[in-house]
Amino acid sequence: MIRTFLKFFSAALLLLVCNAGSLSAAAGSGQNLSAPGFSAVSLDGKPTGSSALAGKAYIINFFASWCPPCKAEIPDMVSLQNQYAKKGFTFVGIAVKESEPTIRKFVQQNRISYPVVMGNEEIVNAFSRYVDGGIRGIPTSFVVNSSGKITRIIVGAVNREDFEKIILEALGKPNSMKSSS
Repeated sequence: MIRTFLKFFSAALLLLVCNAGSLSAAAGSGQNLSAPGFSAVSLDGKPTGSSALAGKAYIINFFASWCPPCKAEIPDMVSLQNQYAKKGFTFVGIAVKESEPTIRKFVQQNRISYPVVMGNEEIVNAFSRYVDGGIRGIPTSFVVNSSGKITRIIVGAVNREDFEKIILEALGKPNSMKSSS
């Protein structure tokens, strides 16, 4: 009986952590807070941080290879990265609770074309201060416009259509549908 309870509890906890369910944090309403400064080197050896991203619209996406909702949104993110990179947009993946060899293999298998960095305490803490209670679930995404302002925080997976609307907003381009945020 205890073993069954522990299995159920573990499964419930995993669901909570991996799929916090499209919740928006307080800043998600578009308060336009300045994005935190951070510095990292992507898995392909390139500098990837706030200074390298200055003047670009980007989405910081905290994820893990073992998280089903994270894995589900990656093909759309790769497709949109390929579509919008030349227009001044990029995703930046921040891998959390992972080993570097595991993430390198995951990036290769999923043909991830945007920068991916290994999350560390400094990066997680820099972004956690924008979310009530800190980053507690993944995926968690921070949308930053080309002026360096966080325009939206999303906890939970995002589909292609919504990501595209968010990207167009971050780039300052009107889209056919108004955001409900």
